[in-house]
Amino acid sequence: MRANEFAEFRAFVAIAERQSFAKAAAFLEVTPSALSQTMRQLETRLNVRLLHRTTRSVSVTQAGQQLLDHLRPVLEGLDNAVEAINDFRETPSGTVRLTAPRVATELMLAPRLAEFRLAFPQITLDISVEDKIVDLAKGRFDAGIRQGELLAQDMIAMRIGPDRRFVCVASKNYIAKNGMPHSPRDLQKHECIRIKRPTTEVHLPWSFMDKGQALEIAVSGHLIVNDASLALAAALGGAGISALAEDHARPYLQSGRLLEVLPDFATTRAGFHLYYSSRRHMTAALQALISFLRVA
Repeated sequence: MRANEFAEFRAFVAIAERQSFAKAAAFLEVTPSALSQTMRQLETRLNVRLLHRTTRSVSVTQAGQQLLDHLRPVLEGLDNAVEAINDFRETPSGTVRLTAPRVATELMLAPRLAEFRLAFPQITLDISVEDKIVDLAKGRFDAGIRQGELLAQDMIAMRIGPDRRFVCVASKNYIAKNGMPHSPRDLQKHECIRIKRPTTEVHLPWSFMDKGQALEIAVSGHLIVNDASLALAAALGGAGISALAEDHARPYLQSGRLLEVLPDFATTRAGFHLYYSSRRHMTAALQALISFLRVA
């Protein structure tokens, strides 16, 4: 295979997996126009259309899907071949592609990135912040970070953080204007900031513990978001009551900018886990990240 053919195939896979010329160009560190030219050359050389293109979307044709299915294991095999050389190096090197929700990156990764860089200067961390659950194989990610209850059963998971206490919070101004709820059912009279689930885009009832018994309350409100940081910002601004992880809201609770609502009814959920596929080759770089984040 000539070098330009390999570059064309790699470009096609990047576009097909991301369904975007712009995202693929950023990943490959080329311009979108150069990437478009590469794809035209590949389709001309093969004499077949590989991609459906519109102004808003990109998808693979039937021929493109067949080519993608054959190329994925080839490219993974090349990655594994290069990775095998790592066993002969004194320090791990290579790239770890990681997907994680925004809150996990803020709480679990951001505070330790500089430390990781010092410990493993030859490893490149490619982090994609995405609140939706991502297929690791389809996105060619090495690993991901999610809360324990959101993990698929066919994944290997390692805890990287403690269980998380979930609380209701509101600003002092909101409570002053609307009063303090005294039971979870009182929330039905309040403006609640709802967060959609990353898997289903559905906002679920809020969960509480009442004298050891699980309790779910269907709340309402005029603000629905799919990002916990946006819900936090809305609560800080006085838009309503939000249900958030305590570790996410803690700085604002400690400073008094937010008040905890219904503290006696708070619930606890599984903490963040690093997960990866049992079918994927374990690279030295991924092993280093796992060891670094492992909770004793």
